[in-house]
Amino acid sequence: MYTGTILKDTSKYNGKERPWRSKKLDSLTYAEYLEVLHFKKANRVRDCGNVLKFAKTDDGMKLYQTWFCHSRLCPLCSWRRALKNSYELQKILDEANKKFPKAIYLFLTLTEENSHVGELKQNLRDMNSSIRRLIQYKKVSKHLIGYVRSSEITVNRDKYTFHEHVHILLMVKSSYFNSDSYLTNSDWSKLWKRARKLDYDPIINIQKIRARSRHGQSALISSAKEVSKYQVKDSDYITNDRKSDLVVLDELEKSLQGSRQLSFGGLLKKIRHELLFDQKEDDLINVGNDDDSADIIETVMYKWNSGIKNYVSWE
Repeated sequence: MYTGTILKDTSKYNGKERPWRSKKLDSLTYAEYLEVLHFKKANRVRDCGNVLKFAKTDDGMKLYQTWFCHSRLCPLCSWRRALKNSYELQKILDEANKKFPKAIYLFLTLTEENSHVGELKQNLRDMNSSIRRLIQYKKVSKHLIGYVRSSEITVNRDKYTFHEHVHILLMVKSSYFNSDSYLTNSDWSKLWKRARKLDYDPIINIQKIRARSRHGQSALISSAKEVSKYQVKDSDYITNDRKSDLVVLDELEKSLQGSRQLSFGGLLKKIRHELLFDQKEDDLINVGNDDDSADIIETVMYKWNSGIKNYVSWE
């Protein structure tokens, strides 16, 4: 038996209930896997988000205080991190548009052949170094104003391979399409092959995106969300196949240790610093469109109840 009210935290923007319960359940599974694999942080992950303190305001509830484990693959932390990154990137792009309202945005995806178990860590390092070379090529840097890039990994369970690829949002000068340095898909593929030192022609995708839209969500916002999303979806390492999950998670944990999900350059890096976002990387509490100026009416605390597997109000 339990007393208290079950947590129901809904977004004031779309009315959807926030997935605290499902993310906590996945985090507990993740902690269990870490323990089996003998990762010392298993206990820290298990305690992630055990107690949530919310502030009730005129605008609804907002997370006020808790403790997050900050593990890269923790489903609870990854969800909060994705919200935070998306919100901050949209703010950065808003400022960039004010400074360069005629700038053009390109969405570039770079791929390479899949990595096998034991190869992913080194390939991710090499890919990051290659991207730095790519950005410095004269044909690329000539019109570049700023950029933000993120890495994403998907898993092939049949062969135990990992598809690492990179999304880059490029902000370029308005003269880009009217110059001799305009780059086609083929050009980008050749440059990536050169930078990555590949012996095959890699598949890339480059497309122009709209900074604004009269109707609905702009393509630029959609691209910002694509860059800001999860580095690895938790559904790729938490499934009904425990044995397979452990193989996948072990490789991901060892490969992603010490890596960064998002990297900024040029004007976008400068704006991020001006907005102090680079000083708040560990803050997973104040994320999204939370209004810090809203008056707090009262606070309420919810604690994870392992018996009913849900958050229950607690005094």
